[in-house]
Amino acid sequence: MALKRKAKNVLFIVGSILMLSGLSVFAAVRQAQRPVRRVIVTIGNEFNNFFISEQQVTSLLTRNGNQRLVGANPQNLDLRTLERRLETHPFVRDAQVYRDLAGNLHADVRQNRPIARLAHSDSRQDEYLDANGQALPLSALYSARVVPITKLNGQPLEAEFFQDSTGRRYLDFLRYIDEHPFWHAQVAEVFISPKGKLIFTQQVGDQRVEFGFPENISEKFAKLMVFYRQIPPALGWDTYHRVNVEFENQIICE
Repeated sequence: MALKRKAKNVLFIVGSILMLSGLSVFAAVRQAQRPVRRVIVTIGNEFNNFFISEQQVTSLLTRNGNQRLVGANPQNLDLRTLERRLETHPFVRDAQVYRDLAGNLHADVRQNRPIARLAHSDSRQDEYLDANGQALPLSALYSARVVPITKLNGQPLEAEFFQDSTGRRYLDFLRYIDEHPFWHAQVAEVFISPKGKLIFTQQVGDQRVEFGFPENISEKFAKLMVFYRQIPPALGWDTYHRVNVEFENQIICE
């Protein structure tokens, strides 16, 4: 009797598994044949940026309205092709396109984000620079509050400057500013001298900060923080007009 009961239980479990598998296959087949009901666009906005709109995403997906998506047979849609189409936009870092059980087509977009602005002294329009050292165009939708960077000698500063091993150090400097809210708010404009040294102005305080080469970045900013905490409260913000944190274990004020 116990053996028969055990066999019945095994058959019941196997039958349940087969039935559930069949229902899953049936649902998957129905979903694959269901026309697209809606296109749902989601734009990740973790940094409160608005460099691409839902309308622009939809326009990219439909090739400016030339490819009908709503009502389309899903078998005629190449989701990876749609993703690549979205990723051609300079402010799209990555995109995922997929369908849900209700037949909706989802486009989830993650935005690219500038960390600095390349200020061109010639007639060309300024550009943004992203965290990977790639150039981004200015956006008609949103103006990013990022630090401008330029060369003191008036020579143009191109995004390619940040691509080699030397330029990546300058990119690390800009990343540091971007990643620390205090410095992101305090650093007003960055200059690269003809010798490659960094100088920047500040939002608060008349001091011109001579940073030197982009090395020991966190230590130099820590020294500058010591200056902020000790000197202006005692002597006032306008006592010194030049602060140099270039050299190890020194803060030079004039």
